[in-house]
Amino acid sequence: MAQGNGRKPLVADKRNYAGGKRKPAAAKTSGRKPATGKRRGGFSLLGLFRPRKPAPRPVRKKRGPLGLLLAPFVWAFRLLWGFTWRIGMVACLLVAVAVAFQYARLPEVSAYLDGRARGSVTLLDRNGEVFAWRGDQFGGVVRADTVSPHLKNAIVATEDKRFYQHFGISPRGIASAIRINLREGRGPLSGHGGSTITQQTAKLLCLGRIYDPAEWENERAYEADCRKSSLWRKGTEAIFALAMELKYTKDDILSIYMNRAYMGGGAYGAEAAAQRYFGKSANQLNPAEGAMLAGLLTAPSTLAPTNDLKRSQDRAATVLRLMQEQGYLTTAEMTRFQNNPAGLSEAAAARAGGYFADWVMDSIPDFLGDQTTEDVVIRSTLDQRLQRAAEEALKYVFENKVREGSKAQAAIVVMSADGAVRAMVGGRKTRVSGVFNRATQAKRQTGSAFKPFVYATALELGYSPYDRVLDARYCMNIPGSGQWCPENYTRKFYGEVTLARALRDSLNVPAVKLSEAVGRDKVSRVARDFGIDSDLAAGPALALGASESTLLEMTGAYAGILNGGSSVTPYGVNELRLVADSEALMGASGGIGERVVRTEAAQQLVWMMEKVISEGTGRRAQIPGWQAAGKSGTTSAAKDAWFIGFTADYVAGVWMGYDDNTPLTGVTGGGLPAEIWRETMVRVHEGLEPKPLPMLEPAPIAPPPQPTRRERRKRQVPNLGQELGRAVDNILRDILGN
Repeated sequence: MAQGNGRKPLVADKRNYAGGKRKPAAAKTSGRKPATGKRRGGFSLLGLFRPRKPAPRPVRKKRGPLGLLLAPFVWAFRLLWGFTWRIGMVACLLVAVAVAFQYARLPEVSAYLDGRARGSVTLLDRNGEVFAWRGDQFGGVVRADTVSPHLKNAIVATEDKRFYQHFGISPRGIASAIRINLREGRGPLSGHGGSTITQQTAKLLCLGRIYDPAEWENERAYEADCRKSSLWRKGTEAIFALAMELKYTKDDILSIYMNRAYMGGGAYGAEAAAQRYFGKSANQLNPAEGAMLAGLLTAPSTLAPTNDLKRSQDRAATVLRLMQEQGYLTTAEMTRFQNNPAGLSEAAAARAGGYFADWVMDSIPDFLGDQTTEDVVIRSTLDQRLQRAAEEALKYVFENKVREGSKAQAAIVVMSADGAVRAMVGGRKTRVSGVFNRATQAKRQTGSAFKPFVYATALELGYSPYDRVLDARYCMNIPGSGQWCPENYTRKFYGEVTLARALRDSLNVPAVKLSEAVGRDKVSRVARDFGIDSDLAAGPALALGASESTLLEMTGAYAGILNGGSSVTPYGVNELRLVADSEALMGASGGIGERVVRTEAAQQLVWMMEKVISEGTGRRAQIPGWQAAGKSGTTSAAKDAWFIGFTADYVAGVWMGYDDNTPLTGVTGGGLPAEIWRETMVRVHEGLEPKPLPMLEPAPIAPPPQPTRRERRKRQVPNLGQELGRAVDNILRDILGN
C-alpha cells in the first residue's frame, strides 16, 4: 500500500511490520539515542551497514557468599589458562620449527648404519680360524626386514613394546619411568629413562654430531658427552626423535638402532655380536640367541656372555618371557628355549689366547692396532690346540698338586724352534683380556735357568762337556761387597766333576768358576745374542741367574739352542692386512736371526741338557717315549721357580711364583714347574711321532799317554848335572831378576 505522500514504502519501513500488520509507532524523540543505553552490535555486513537492534543488557545475578569467595580463584584460573594456552601455542610453534630444522639436516639412512670412530682388529690363528677380536667390531649392515625376526621381536619386546604405535616419544612411558624412579628413591631422571627406541637411536647418533678429533680431547670424552642425561638433553633428544619419525620409516629407525648399538665384547651392531658370540649371521638367530642379544642392550659389558654366561642366560630367560607376554612366542616355545638357553660358539667359549691376543696387539703399531680407523685382519702363529693344552695343564697341576687357596701364580709359553709362539698363558685366570701378563711383562730373576748360556760360551770357545772343574769351597772378594762364597743347593761339594755333570746336577761353584774362566763379558754377550735383552748382572753372580728376564725372552733363548745356535726373535704375527686390501701390510714379525754359537757347540749343549731331564734335577719333566732337554731354575729364597726345555718339535717355558715376591714354600724349578712343563708337553705332543733331539755326544777325552819303562827309570834316577844347572839358574834369576 502506498503512503499518503504517494511514495512506496522503504525496506527499512517494512521492519515495523509483523505478518503484514504495522506495529505501533514508537514515540518520537528529539533525534538522540534511546535512553535504554548504549547501542550494541554495530552494523551487519548482510544488512549493508544497517543498524542492528540493540541487544538487551544482561541482568547480572547477585553473587552469594560462596561466589564472592571463589571469585579470586576463578579470575586466577582464567588468567592462568589464557597465559598457558598462549605459551603452549608458542612452544608448539618453536618445537615445530626445531623439528623441521632437524628434519632438513637428517641424511639418508645408509649414512647412519656404521657410526664407529675406530676400526676393528680380527685375530686368526695359524689355521685361519678367528680366536679373538679387538677394537670396534662391525660385522656388516643388517636391516629390520632381513634380520632374524626373533631378534627384531626380542628388541621391541624388551626395549619399547609400543614402538610401532607411538610417534617417537611415549608420554606414558616417561611418566611410568619417573614414577618408578621416585618410588625407588632416585631423582625423576635418574635410572629408568622411559626412552623409546627412537630416542635411544637419537642418543646413539649423538643427535647427529660427528666425532671430530679437533673438537674433542679423545673419543672417550665425545662418548661421555653423548651419554649425558639432563632435562635439556632429553628435550633435544625428543625433537631429534620426532624429526627421525618424520624422515624415516619405523624399520629404518630400528635398522639404525640394531647396527649402532654396543652389544659387549667389542661388538657394535647385531651382526658383529651374532658372529662374536654364536659364530653365525644375525639372520640365522633362533629365539634363545635373539633374546640373549636383546638382553645385552641394558648393560652390554656386564651381561656379555663372554664375561658371565650364566648371567647372560638368566637375562635372556626374562626377555623370552616378555616375548611370550606380547604374543611373539607361545608358552611352549618360551619354555623350550628357556630350558635350552643359547651357548657361545667354540671360539667365543674358549676365549683361547686372551694373553696372546694382548701381546700381539702390543707388538704392532698403534695405528694398525688399538687406534686403527680401518678394519684389520691379523693372521697369527697361535695354535688353539696347543693353547688348550697349556691351559688344561696349568689347571690340572694347581687343582691336584697345589694346596687349596694358594695365591701362587704361573705362566707358560710354547713356541717353535724359529720363535713362532704357539701358546701363551699369562696367569691362572686364562679366559681374560687386558690384564697383567706374567709371560711377557713380569721380569724375574732367572736362577739356574741361566746356566746353559755359561756352558754355551765355554763350548763355543772349545771346552768339552768332559772337561773337569773342581767343586769345592770357593770365595771371591767383590769390590764394595766383600767376600762372596757361592754354595750348592745341597750345601755339599762333590770334588772334581765334568762340565756335563755340573750342569746336570746344577752345581753352582763350577758354573761360577767356568764363567770367570771364559770371561763374564763373553757370557753376557752370548746371552744377549740369544735374545735376553734385559739388563744383565755385572758381578760373578751373573752365572747363577742374578739377572732378571721375562719368560718369553728365556723361552726364545732356549729356542736358539734347539735350532742349532742361531738367535730367535719370538713373534706372534704371520701377516697383517686391511679387510679391504688383498696385499699384506706386514709379514712375519720375527724368526731366526744371526748365528750365536757353532752348530757343534749347540748340539753338545743339547746333549748336556738332555742329561738334566734323563738323569739330573729335571727328572720330573720326563715325557714317556720322547727325548727332552731342559734346565730348572730356582732363585735365592725361592721367590721364583723356572723350568724351560724342549723336544725336537717344541720349546716350552714355565715360571711360577708370587706377584708380591713372597717366597715359595717347598717349591723348586725341578718340582711343580717341571710338572707343569711335563703336563703341557704331554698334551702338546698328542698324536705326534717321537723325534730324536738334534744333539751331539762329545768324543771322550783321551787319557794322557803313559811313560815308558825307560822314561820311568830316568825319572827315578836324578841327573846331577841337570839338577846343578837348574839350581844355578834359579840363583842367577833371584839375583838378576826376570
